[in-house]
Amino acid sequence: MSSGRKVTVSGKRIAQAAQMACLLEVSAPKPGNVNRYNDFADARFEDFLLSAVAIGPAIEGAGRAGVGQTILRAIRDTRQRVRSNTNLGMILLLAPLAKACLCASRLLRPGTAPGNSATVGAGELRESLALVLDKLTVEDARQAYAGIRLAQPGGLGPTPEADVADEPSITLYQAMALAQERDAIAREYVTDFAITFGIGYPALMEAQSTCGDLSKAIVQAFLTILAQVPDTLIARKRGTNMAGQVSQWARDVLTLGGGSTVLGRARLAELDRALRDEGHTMNPGTTADLTAATLFLFLLNDS
Repeated sequence: MSSGRKVTVSGKRIAQAAQMACLLEVSAPKPGNVNRYNDFADARFEDFLLSAVAIGPAIEGAGRAGVGQTILRAIRDTRQRVRSNTNLGMILLLAPLAKACLCASRLLRPGTAPGNSATVGAGELRESLALVLDKLTVEDARQAYAGIRLAQPGGLGPTPEADVADEPSITLYQAMALAQERDAIAREYVTDFAITFGIGYPALMEAQSTCGDLSKAIVQAFLTILAQVPDTLIARKRGTNMAGQVSQWARDVLTLGGGSTVLGRARLAELDRALRDEGHTMNPGTTADLTAATLFLFLLNDS
């Protein structure tokens, strides 16, 4: 979302942007992830398509609901359609972004009712997001925890403080602050989405401007995030050293030109093969979630 441009937002439009972001994210041939060419044993490409559609009603109502309520509703709606965790990370990122969009529109036009159209710029959106995150409550944490338990994400494991298996006694913001060192999505909550706004979105805009092919631009943005931010899903499953090695591999692909050169595409194919182990322990799934949030911003600006 360019700093000078304002876009018209409504609950329906925000929901459509979120759904399209999830659809485009899974369709792009990102290395190590489910895409139109590759399934996992427990999650097929079609599961992600169904999941993208499923989150629409919850995201559309984000302006009238708490962030935790939106998270829980979106996960419940997803689980009615698919049996595995396909979109927990995306929902955790999109729920506060969607609420921030609608809250920003009402701040600019104080009489605006939730869901009505108004215009919002990137600066206002991030300022609104900071307010939304700062106002997260214990009830938001309770409902988000319930959603996380329902999604049953892999590689989570027990934690000494604010474990999702327990009922929380702290706010969702405080819970994310405790988890920020081991989870990049949690880190977004306490940095006003620094990765999404500061790395992913500029990379996607530049790549789209350069190549004019959105699918290739998505892969380039994904690689840029992965190169700078070791994937915390890989870190939880395989350790921080392996996560750092994968980031180095992503940097190698980018150094060779990424998807825009023959050598870059060859190294990208090697990276994809290296990340596809039988147990999916090398799946850079957190990076995919951050790419979906990046796409959400891009689509709000582009449409």
